[in-house]
Amino acid sequence: MERARDEGFVTLRVTTPDAIPHAQDHLKAHLAKGFHGSMDWMAERVAERANPKILWEDVRSIVMLGMSYAPESDPLAALNLKDRGVISVYARSRDYHDVIKGKLKQIAGVLAAENEAVKVFVDTAPVMEKPLAAAAGLGWQGKHTVLVSREHGSWLFLGAIFTTAELPPDDPEADHCGSCTRCLSACPTNAFPAPYQLDARRCISYLTIEHKGPIARELREGIGNRIFGCDDCLAVCPWNKFAEAGRETKLAARDDLAAPSLSELVRLDDQAFRTRFAGTPIKRTGRERFIRNVLIAIGNSGQGDLAQEAERLLGDASSLVRGAAVWALSRLMSRETFFERKNTYLSFEHDPDVIAEWQELS
Repeated sequence: MERARDEGFVTLRVTTPDAIPHAQDHLKAHLAKGFHGSMDWMAERVAERANPKILWEDVRSIVMLGMSYAPESDPLAALNLKDRGVISVYARSRDYHDVIKGKLKQIAGVLAAENEAVKVFVDTAPVMEKPLAAAAGLGWQGKHTVLVSREHGSWLFLGAIFTTAELPPDDPEADHCGSCTRCLSACPTNAFPAPYQLDARRCISYLTIEHKGPIARELREGIGNRIFGCDDCLAVCPWNKFAEAGRETKLAARDDLAAPSLSELVRLDDQAFRTRFAGTPIKRTGRERFIRNVLIAIGNSGQGDLAQEAERLLGDASSLVRGAAVWALSRLMSRETFFERKNTYLSFEHDPDVIAEWQELS
């Protein structure tokens, strides 16, 4: 653990590859309900996700590690700044995949020096990190489905080291949620059909990051000014009172991502977007989806002066952006002015989704 602390991890526990026998049934039930939305990769290699021995037959022990990314201040405070965008805490810094993978390799090197084979994973392989972390005793999966630690709350990045070494396993952590339902009640879009179940199709994190098309109209208002991810269910967890702010300097939050101006973000072209978010998780969504999110936030802002920013994008090359701009304008312009714009822009609009946005507001 000393080496793990040197690399910035706050917790380390060990489990075995056969520690999650019910994982496959739970995953199949989740998929059968369609709760994964368009994340088809979740339905691929199900057996490997549920059984690490299938992923790597030589694995004998799994070392699970957690790195805290707890924020220094209330991450929900910016929700009241309607002319600003809210970015999930984890995405306000360098991409954690790159940072943590390098650190895991350093720790795994200790085992490799003992002639043990190792493999490291950070959220990009068919590995069920949360069930394995719970089995190892890092915490438990809360009612919001995120791992919760009594020492670190809901703010943990997880990494795994698979090894051929025979290491003594730790005991799993019991569920300490009790009767609390704060995380479920906090969700703005009612994405939890039941405790311990998450319907990604209604989750703001999924909608603003993974979902590629127009966001369902009935969910847009609930998104508020969240433009990349959502921390509501994590932030309200009572166990966060024990969490100390993350100390890893490579994951320090960038000041310009704390509550960026919507009027500034909506003007980003593709190159400016890539430059602004280079090295962060935000870059992978691409400019089109990100500006879609910004326009939804503008539509929810109630700031009439932002209407001109939305109107400027009615001629954007991206139909996804144009459709979101129509919705934003419908929320900020007078009905009379809006229908004047409709008569103008519908005359040369050919995309069915954008046409549907205009016609929905007839």
